Amino acid sequence: MKYSEITGLNAEELKQKISSEKENLRKLTFAHQVSAIESPMKIKETRRLIARLNTALTEKQNQK
Repeated sequence: MKYSEITGLNAEELKQKISSEKENLRKLTFAHQVSAIESPMKIKETRRLIARLNTALTEKQNQK
C-alpha cells in the first residue's frame, strides 16, 4: 500500500487497517516460528506498513 493511498483514508479506516495488519503480523511471525515461511520479507514489509499507518494516523490527529 502506497503512502498516497494511506493518506486518502480517514482516521477510523486507519485504525481498522492498523488492527488488521497487526493481526496479520502476529500470524506471520507465529507461522515463521513454527516453520519457515516462503517469504520472510513479508514480516518486514508488514512492520513498515504498520509504521506508515501509525504515522498517517498521528498526522491526521495533529491536524485537528
